[in-house]
Order: sequence, then structure tokens, then C-alpha cells
Amino acid sequence: MESVRTKFFSYGSRSNPVRLESGETLSEVTLAYETYGELNTARDNSILVFHALSGSQHAAGSNPSLPEAGDLWQSECYTGWWDDFIGPGKVIDTNHFHVICCNYLGGCYGTTGPSSLDPATREPYGSSFPAVSFSDIVDTQVELLTHLGISKLHAVVGASLGGMMALNLSVRYPDKVRLVCPIATSFYSTVLQRVLNLEQVQAIERDPQFLSGDYYHDSGPINGLSLARMIAHKTYVSLEAMKSRASGKLNQPSRDSSRYKFQHSVESYMLHHGDKFTLRFDANTYLILLVGWLNYDLLKDSCADSISEMFGRCSNQSFLVFSIDSDVCFYPEEQKNLSEELKLAGVESRLVELKSQKGHDAFLLEPELFRESIKSFLGGESTNSNN
Repeated sequence: MESVRTKFFSYGSRSNPVRLESGETLSEVTLAYETYGELNTARDNSILVFHALSGSQHAAGSNPSLPEAGDLWQSECYTGWWDDFIGPGKVIDTNHFHVICCNYLGGCYGTTGPSSLDPATREPYGSSFPAVSFSDIVDTQVELLTHLGISKLHAVVGASLGGMMALNLSVRYPDKVRLVCPIATSFYSTVLQRVLNLEQVQAIERDPQFLSGDYYHDSGPINGLSLARMIAHKTYVSLEAMKSRASGKLNQPSRDSSRYKFQHSVESYMLHHGDKFTLRFDANTYLILLVGWLNYDLLKDSCADSISEMFGRCSNQSFLVFSIDSDVCFYPEEQKNLSEELKLAGVESRLVELKSQKGHDAFLLEPELFRESIKSFLGGESTNSNN
């Protein structure tokens, strides 16, 4: 497995701060990112990959050391979260493409976020970190592209929450990308997503150790974050997949105060995933992304007057949209609606409806389902010239 290292790009200053959609500012923003493959001389073979809710910039290869993330960089982070998809000869072939993945603004893996030190106080931002919208996240990544000397992307790819980012870039920066591949995502937040996300926000903020977000010198809202992750996890895998993943081993919780005793291994499985998550992710970062998702409305973000006008801006782009039949996080109807609206706006769009027993997480677990469609969509042989 190829060894990779995270790179960093910083911009902004006290005299020229980074202004966010809310009107608040950050004096400086640092973005943690990784690249794979070579940028060709025409600088036109780049693919920007947006990660999902709890992902990072480390999408492929092996990266066992990220001091900027502190103790959150656990062993499960060492292998790229999309290593089965990105690399030589893989779904996104780095023999042909230059791939970029960047940790989001507000993140906890080296990008400026609530756990970062505020230059003014030399203490973690905590509760003083400003609200971050998905448009803010996309804007910072466009700054990174400018820094890298990339004026137009060959493609942008994103699954789940990352697909929302990909759609945001496509409608707000239509001249910056040729091909758009949204996977298991939507251009709006559903009622069910809003309810589930609200439950997660409440689980964290009602934890007595949350301390209004200023917990970095204490243990932090471990129980609340674990519960939030369990609330979400049941939408990431199908019930059949969850049942099969549960090993059959019944482990009772270590919390002595619990009156309830586990009756089934799936309960142990859920608690294990919740508790394990708290070791590698920051609660404030989780909240920032959940609130961004709660506020997500691509039509509003695009400042267009209608869906037709919004997607009409993408007339020079081509879309490959994926749905997963067992997905209960982003139901297949949402991707069908997306593809239909694109076509009504005169945009070339193809919908691929995948059959999987893995649920939403099929985009992480089953590269073979995506291989031929994505490789055909991206092309490649003519994009890797360095002559």
C-alpha cells in the first residue's frame, strides 16, 4: 500500500480575514488535504473528492501519522477511507487522474476547526468557533484549487454528505467542473434527516460534559457523541447487514448504572460502534456538520429563483448519479428526483440504480458495483498526457 502524507494550505490574515456566509470571520484558515496521482501539464486531470460526514482528507493509501489530529488519529484511520476506490487501476485510476481530498472547514483532522487554537487566545476555539455552512466548506476548497493552480476540475465526486458538497460546487461554480458524480445523496434535506440530525444534536448538547462546547480541558461529551453515532449508524447499514455484522457475542455495557441488560448481539454491536467513534472524532466538529446538514437547501444556497434555473447553470456539465436500493439514509427516490430535475433543466444526467444488501455504506464497501460506470464516465486515457 502506497504511503502518503497530509499536506497543508493556509490563507487569510488579521488584515484580510476569511469571511463566512454568516458574516463572521476567521483570521486564518488552514486546510489539511492529500493528493494522489500526478497533475498533468495541462492541469486538467484533477478530480476533487468530497468525504462523508465523519471522513477525512485521507482517502487512499497508508498514513499512520497525523500529529495535527492528536489522539483522534486512531489505527482505523491509517488506511484511506476510499482506498478500494482510489489508486492505480482502481475505480478512480491514479495512473490517469490527479485526485484531491480535503478535510472540511470545522474539521478535526488538521483543518481549522473548534479544536484548533484561536490565534487571539492560544486556547481552543470551542464555543467561539463560527457557524459553518456547506457553501463555506466548498468556498475554502475552491481557494485550495486556486492555490494548486487548477482552474477547472475534470470531475467532482462525493457520496452522502460529500455528494451535497459536490452538488453545491456544481451549481455555484459551474465553470470549474466538467463531470459531476453524486452518490447516495440529495439536493435537499428530508424531514426524516432533519429529525435524525436533531436527535443527534440533542444527544451531544444535553450531555453534562458538553460544557457549551468548551470541553477541551475535560473529558468531553463522550456519552452524548456515542449516542449520536448510534442514532446515525442505523441509517448507514441495512437491517440485514446490521444483523449479519453482529458477531453473536453478547457484551454487556461497562456502565454499572444501567438497569437494562443486553439481550441480543446487535445491541452490543451498536454500543461498540458508538463508543469506538468517540475515540476518533470531535463532538464540536460533528455538530458543525450536522447543523450544516440541517440547514442544507441547495436552491437557497445557489441563490437561484427555481430548481430549473439552478440546474440550468450546469448545462455544460455531465452528471452520473448513483442510488442504492437498500439505502435508508438517502432514499433512492431522492436520487431519482435529482436526475429528473437535471434532465428537465437540459443537463445530461444518467441515473445508475444499484442493488446491494449493504445499505447506505455500499459506497464504502462495494467498489465493484461502481467500477465500470465510473471508469466509463471519467474516461482517462486522454487526460494523463504530460507532453
